[in-house]
Amino acid sequence: MEKSPTTLFVVAAALTNESGEILLQKRPDDSQMGGLWEFPGGKVDEGESPEIALVRELNEELGITLDVQDLVAETFASAPLVDRNLVLLLYRCVRWTGNPIALFASDLRWVMPKDMETLPMPPADYPLVRKLQLF
Repeated sequence: MEKSPTTLFVVAAALTNESGEILLQKRPDDSQMGGLWEFPGGKVDEGESPEIALVRELNEELGITLDVQDLVAETFASAPLVDRNLVLLLYRCVRWTGNPIALFASDLRWVMPKDMETLPMPPADYPLVRKLQLF
């Protein structure tokens, strides 16, 4: 019997400012999928809830802090990878402490959801963008 692929759970944030813009970060050119714009976030570690993972990732990547209660589950996307399946969970957040800075990314940009499809993004992010455009 063939072994089924494992699942990689990744969390992402639609950090939304008072103008309705959402923060995107640009992956460093020398990283996997380098140069693409994405929602900030990252992998869920073993034993971590998605929400706790996202709070940790946003602190590591952007230097901001937030409470789990401020995360609102929005949507998800699923995509096959070479050796596993990706499940990408998107949360919206409108309240955090600190000013986001690019600690990992090569750039940050506030973007209206209607303008996101014009940016080069990882394939799994586009279904999330389309959902955000409906709000």
